[in-house]
Amino acid sequence: MTKDSAATVERPVGLKRVLGTPLLYAFIVGDTLGAGIYTLVGTMATDVGGVIWLPLLIALVVALLTAGTYAELITKYPHAGGAARYVDRAFGIPYLSFLVGFLMMASGITTAAALANAFAGDYLSALLDLPPIPTAIVFIVLLTLINLRGVKESLTANLVASVIEVTGLVIVIVLAAMVLGRGDGDVSRLVEFAPDVPPVQGAFAASIVAFFSFLGFEAAANMAEEVRNPSKSYPRALFGAVLTAAVVYLLIALGAVIVVPPTDLATSTGPLLEVVQASGFAVPGWLFSLIALVAIANGALLFLVMASRVAYGLAESYLLPSAFGRVLTRRRTPWVSILAVSGAAMLLTMVGDIATLASTTVLLLLLVFLSANVSALVLKKDRVAHPHFSVPRIVPVLAIIASIVLLTQQTGIVWLGTAVYIAVGSVLFLVARFGRKREAGTAAAGTADDTTDR
Repeated sequence: MTKDSAATVERPVGLKRVLGTPLLYAFIVGDTLGAGIYTLVGTMATDVGGVIWLPLLIALVVALLTAGTYAELITKYPHAGGAARYVDRAFGIPYLSFLVGFLMMASGITTAAALANAFAGDYLSALLDLPPIPTAIVFIVLLTLINLRGVKESLTANLVASVIEVTGLVIVIVLAAMVLGRGDGDVSRLVEFAPDVPPVQGAFAASIVAFFSFLGFEAAANMAEEVRNPSKSYPRALFGAVLTAAVVYLLIALGAVIVVPPTDLATSTGPLLEVVQASGFAVPGWLFSLIALVAIANGALLFLVMASRVAYGLAESYLLPSAFGRVLTRRRTPWVSILAVSGAAMLLTMVGDIATLASTTVLLLLLVFLSANVSALVLKKDRVAHPHFSVPRIVPVLAIIASIVLLTQQTGIVWLGTAVYIAVGSVLFLVARFGRKREAGTAAAGTADDTTDR
């Protein structure tokens, strides 16, 4: 066999490239227009009063800068793996690559916990009067059972749920427009800051929460191997999805503040339900609550699935203890990873509120995005054979600066939570390394014994 033919035989087949720009755009929009906006409008109102549109614009700028970096990296290296793969290619340090992957997993756990608390809040209380913390834990248990059963039908379920949650957002926008059209509402609230918070401080604090609503780049990166002509499709789909989300979010923010006083939004864990009820139109509160609960449950399930699969992938790469790679015999689902991820999410629901957990997610992902932007600068000198999207060096530089600015706005408790994640991850990484070396030593000893016997 010739060298060329051997190379042909050994080349991996890879995934089938079946996604074009429209399907990729729909996927990213569905992933970006998630449950966060259903719960975080009130949190932003606490910091900036009625000027919710300002932190959304700040978050949009940061999102577009980071989207530019991801568009270059994804089209340059069109393989699944996201930031962890880019860091590995740029620096080749196993611990650093592991840490980026572990932070992604941690962000999924924290987001699921935040959404579990949101599920047990005002949207559910409009239907049933149940204690929040036990309800949040039962909610995660139910999602865990679904995760353990498998995700064969997940794409269809996600599509249906995404249509429902977008329908809920459209209802809010339409109702707000109708309120404004009949001469009601108060447009002047849109320029009124929260009275007890300095405007600049409030705007940057709220932008952290606002950025939570734009997250979705990593999920897009993991679809890279299944996209036709990624060099053209990815930039169009990615920027289009971010801008679409921005338009929807800004309309939601403007409409919510016009219809409902910011002080009322700030005290609610179901702020969009407040808008529906205050509009005076015949949209049953229970119906909108169901829509919101579907959106929240869909988001929480997707993040639990993502986090458990990242944990499984790290175990398969010998970066987490091998136990995380165990799967159920019949279902073929990574049961240890699923239970570990869900257990951590349950713990977080008991110790963190929605705003703190959302801010922690943003901090975790800002660190991931920071690593991706630094990697993009390092990899600028790396040449690949195929054409790819490219951004000027100033784009990742500005994204790095913006990320650092947002990181400086995080509170001590959020940094403490992230430090705990890093400490736990580091211990697990060392345990995995020790286990791997011991297995290698045992195998070497076995080989030596066989040689002696012969």
